[in-house]
Amino acid sequence: MSRETTNTPIALSEEDQKQVLELYGKIQRSRAKLVGPDGRTQSLPASLYEFLVKLLADLFEGQSVAIVQKDAQLTTVEAARMLGVSRQFLINQLEKGDIPFHMVGTHRRVYVRDVLAYKMKRDNLRRRILDDLTRAEAEEGLYDREPLGDHAD
Repeated sequence: MSRETTNTPIALSEEDQKQVLELYGKIQRSRAKLVGPDGRTQSLPASLYEFLVKLLADLFEGQSVAIVQKDAQLTTVEAARMLGVSRQFLINQLEKGDIPFHMVGTHRRVYVRDVLAYKMKRDNLRRRILDDLTRAEAEEGLYDREPLGDHAD
């Protein structure tokens, strides 16, 4: 199971936030159990319990959370949409070997985990480049400069 978290907040109503916070508090204070329709209870495995606590914390913080099957496959159109790129750009990345793929008949398929790994690598590279650019501009004193042009004094 893979989880992708973005920094785009989701809109939770005040009532929903209150309910998520209450549920999060209850889970933190006690050992969670499943209760079936017949009233039978079963304790959750520790790993599932920790996952649910993390999931609720992310939701409370307004994070968007997606849960996907580990071996879920995407078409090139779906993968391109997930990455926010054109299908042709994605196919070029596949052909260059940047993202693993396999053939199903005459069609390319990619695993969600590989698309998410590529996205994380791409996003980290972009972040590093922007950090380097910001650092270089700060060192050169470009943030202190005023733009050239006509100014009304």
